[in-house]
Amino acid sequence: MSTKSKPKGLGRGLGAILDIKDFDGDKNKPVFKGGVEEIKLAYIKPNPTQPRQDFDEESLAELAGSIRTLGLIQPLTVRKESDESYTIISGERRYRASQMAGLETVPVYVRKVDDNTMLEMALVENIQRQDLNALEIAFTFQRLMEECSITQEALADRVGKKRSTVANYVRLLKLPAELQAALQNDIITMGHARALLAVDSRAKQLSLLRRVVKNALSVRQTEELVKSLGEDRKSAKPVVEEEFPESYTRLVEHLERFFNENISIKKRPSGEGSIVIGFKSDSDIEEMLSKFETIS
Repeated sequence: MSTKSKPKGLGRGLGAILDIKDFDGDKNKPVFKGGVEEIKLAYIKPNPTQPRQDFDEESLAELAGSIRTLGLIQPLTVRKESDESYTIISGERRYRASQMAGLETVPVYVRKVDDNTMLEMALVENIQRQDLNALEIAFTFQRLMEECSITQEALADRVGKKRSTVANYVRLLKLPAELQAALQNDIITMGHARALLAVDSRAKQLSLLRRVVKNALSVRQTEELVKSLGEDRKSAKPVVEEEFPESYTRLVEHLERFFNENISIKKRPSGEGSIVIGFKSDSDIEEMLSKFETIS
């Protein structure tokens, strides 16, 4: 007796992208709406809303070499704009590698989707990749919620992650540009960034970032450092803090470049204040003195 069953092993995102209609039990193959077509690579253009911005050239070259030898095994998924124009929904990395490999035509799945569905498919497909950095994922989550009108809870369900995980990624977008750049360039990890988010001012976050990088602190050490600063604030005499002008931040940055230590500014409501230069040992004092003697 022949019975029909649904295909196994395909994730929700892939199934949506390929638009699986049913399962042919006799041929043991999934049946697709449409099917694969071979079209000229010159007719295909990247998706202008592509959330992924960085493509590793070395990795692309390796994939291009494989494509030259075996061909493009996994088709691109595209939307047809006209007979000679197609926009990529998923597979821009394979598209770029195919260009490098010198292919004239490539296999594609042609989908009929509106702009909103196309954007959502491209975003979800990128999230499911393993090589996106934390900020790219954060931006993608934000775009899905804003441009596709998806709630955080619904988004977590669609991408198969906990709601708290989605929230933690989105919070990274609140980091100052300098910290986002450090995260983007793998100078710090998402764990470091999450710890620094607990700090209450941009100047302090930047100061701690320099300490983390200079001393190669682990995530655990960074968390302990942030925690100790919080405890110091609680035990110190009450000081009314305010958001300092940009000149204060620039002064701290210049002083830290000179002293290579933690610098902080304390200001009272009366207008008076102090600049505190931290040090760890007597050798730090000697090093400061030698720098002054060099410029005097």
